[in-house]
This record gives sequence, structure tokens and C-alpha cells, in this order.
Amino acid sequence: MTAHNPSSEKHSQRLILAYQTASVLIIAIGLAWAAFFTWSQQWSLVTADLVLVSVAAAGWWLLSSGRLNAALIVTQLSLLVFIIFYALMFDIPSESYPRNTHLYLLDIALLGFINHLRDTSKIQLAIIAACICAFIVLASTHYALPFAQPISDDIRANGIWVNSILTAGILCGGIYALQREFTRPKGLALELCNAVHRGEMQLYFQPQIDDVGTIHGAEALLRWQHPQRGQIPPGDFIPVAEEAGLMPLLGGWVLKEACRTLAIWSDDPVLSKLTLAVNVSASQFQIEGFESSVLEYVGFYRIDPTLLQLELTESVLVHDLAPTVAKMERLRATGISIALDDFGTGYSSLSYLRRLPLDQLKIDRSFVKESLESERGAALVKSIVQLGIDLGFVVLAEGIETPAQHAFLLDCGCHEFQGYLFGRPMRETDFAAHVQQATGAAAQPAPVRSRPIATEPTIGASLVTAPA
Repeated sequence: MTAHNPSSEKHSQRLILAYQTASVLIIAIGLAWAAFFTWSQQWSLVTADLVLVSVAAAGWWLLSSGRLNAALIVTQLSLLVFIIFYALMFDIPSESYPRNTHLYLLDIALLGFINHLRDTSKIQLAIIAACICAFIVLASTHYALPFAQPISDDIRANGIWVNSILTAGILCGGIYALQREFTRPKGLALELCNAVHRGEMQLYFQPQIDDVGTIHGAEALLRWQHPQRGQIPPGDFIPVAEEAGLMPLLGGWVLKEACRTLAIWSDDPVLSKLTLAVNVSASQFQIEGFESSVLEYVGFYRIDPTLLQLELTESVLVHDLAPTVAKMERLRATGISIALDDFGTGYSSLSYLRRLPLDQLKIDRSFVKESLESERGAALVKSIVQLGIDLGFVVLAEGIETPAQHAFLLDCGCHEFQGYLFGRPMRETDFAAHVQQATGAAAQPAPVRSRPIATEPTIGASLVTAPA
């Protein structure tokens, strides 16, 4: 993690697009004025406008090369110097028309502030301060260079309108960008709160299978069906929920919905054998009385606690380990199982792994993907599987997309599997039908295998914070 805002990547992309657009606009304006002054044979002004075009072009090239910080600092400094020189050399106020080129300094200062929000920088603050100071001086004095070549009032009569309109437009665009940055997370967070109460949140289920190919589990993925925007991926709203402190709210809804689903499944001869796992965020798990709320849901819906599984990510372990272990042990004492999700991607440590009362270890999809790409990746996956087996955990591999990956993990000794190879996330009704169909197929005569095929599947579901 960096010290930047969690949405800095998207912020950067928007900033690049904004500056590239501004660069193209400056190039167009500079070329237009250069053509006009060429027609009127004012060569010093033609030269100045071509310099402006060169600065904008250099900034656009730096942005296209991916050097965002360099592009912003270089273009801002260059434009600051250019505007000051232009105002003192050509834009000399007269009795009829005031100076107006210095208005662009406010635009540079505002764009600099937007960049400062993305990446805190003392250099950026210095540029902003220089722009404001230069604006004050140029707006309050008639000072000009001794060798200044003032633009005629005939030209200034039109130029003052053009510059005023352009600078005002850029200021409005910058203010709008700031408004979007400051209000979008809060607005989306408010919509998330309302979405839970309006019934817009949904659980999708992705099948999990055991080592003989029988469906035994599922992962419940949270989806938001927005009435206007359609289905919003978890990758878009989960970061907002984390930043706004809404994960306990979403996690509580998922936990309640999981228990309700288990209660519905209890009336079905096949589905009643299935377990259901729910991913619990660190902020939700650390709430005082979390384990009591879990048991309240179990009691309210009268479900078998052994059918419920809670998945914790390694971020939970950043907090004090002793209270964490105590909560886990209290939950396991009732029959609820505990899994460690995305193992290896966070704060992995054997010192805590041996102390945690776990039932299952889930191998992150990134390790599965790399397992067939390099010898080191394969060795790492084999070590993780063997570690889980030695510690007495059930080992599940996520993100299985190809038969080759499945075969490799089987050879490693992995117990359970999940991924697109076995089924994509589905609505609850579709998932139930899928399980029934798979059970029926398993009951049909099949070729002799090294191990018997179970006649009934078992399902586990877990809330995840990113698309499967």
C-alpha cells in the first residue's frame, strides 16, 4: 500500500485525460493566435505563441509517455514563466483595457491544487503560491519591461474577451472536478446505505468441488443491482464502503442473508446437506460483540451452526492476535468453522498460523495462476498445500480456470477447488438448480474411478470483495 488516496489510480487517469485535453486546447489556441499574428506580421507575438505551443506539446508527450508528475510540474512551471513574461512584455494595460493574461495563473493554481490532492508535494505547493503571488502583482500594477512591445488596443479589444471566457471556463471545469472528487465517495456511500435497505444487494454463488469432482461448496459473491446503473461490480463499491466504514453494514447483511439461505435450504433433501461460508472483513470482525451477533443470526433462523463457515483475510491479524483467537475459538466451540482466505497475499507468518484455530486454508488465485507459469510458482503452491495438510487444514484452491491447473493442484494434494472451470457465479435459484442437476448426474452409472463419487454435494459460500 502507498500513502496515496485509495482512489489515486483512477484519480491519476482522470488527471491525465484532463491535462491532455488542456494541452490540445492550448496547442489549438496557440496556433490560432500564431496564424493571426502572422497575418498581421507581428513576429514577436508569433514567436511567443509558438513557444506556448511547444510547451503544451512537450506536456502532452510527457503525459503520453506515462510520466505524469514530470509532465505536471514541467508544464506548470513553464506556463508560469511564460504567462509572467507575456504579461510584462505584450499584455500591458492601457486606459481602455486592463491586463488579462494573468487570469490564466488562477487556472494553473487550481489545476496544481487538484494534482496536490492526488500526490502531496512541496514543489506543487510552491508553484501554487507563486501563481497566486504573480496574479496579485500583475493584477495590481501596470508594471512592464523596459523593452515591452504592447499589443494594440484593436487586438486587445477582442483578446480580452477570448481570454476571460477561456479562463472562466477552465476554472468552472476545475471546480467541477473538485466537486466530483469531494462528493462522489460520500454520494456513493450514501447510496450503498440506501441500497441495503431497498433490497438492491444480491448474493451470487460460485460452485466449489472436492477432489473427486463432486460439488461440495460455493462462494457467495456480493453484487449491487443499481436501479439506474445496472449491476455495479464489487471492485467499484467495496473500496468506497471500506473508506466510508460501511463494511460492517454490508457484512452484516451478507451474514444475515447467508443464514436465511441456509434456513431455506434446510427443507431440501439435497441442499440441506450444504455448508455456507461468509467472508468477514477486518473492520466487521473487530467490532465488539461480533461473535454474539453471529450466534444470534444462527439462533434466529434455527440453522445448524456446523453448516456455517466464516472466512477471514490476513488483514484481521494486523490487530491484537489474542482477542482475535478468543473470538475464533468461541465461534468454533459452537460448530462454526473458520477459514483463512487469500493465504499468502498479506501478513503470512508461521508464528500466527500455528496459533489460529482454523479449519480451512484458501490458496489465492494469484498463486494458482503462477503455478504453471514458472518452476518457482509451482514449488510455492506445492509448499503451501503441504503446509496446510501438515497443520491439519482443508486446503482449497481458488481461481481454477483450466484443466491443467486443476490436475496440477490435484497432484499437489489439494482437497477442494473453485473457479470458472467448474462454474461462474450464479443467482441462488440457478445455483440450486445447478446443484440438483449435478447430483442427478452423479447418481447415474459412471465409469469406474479410483475413488467413489458422492451422491450428494455440499456447498460453502463466501462473500468476496472483488469479482471472481
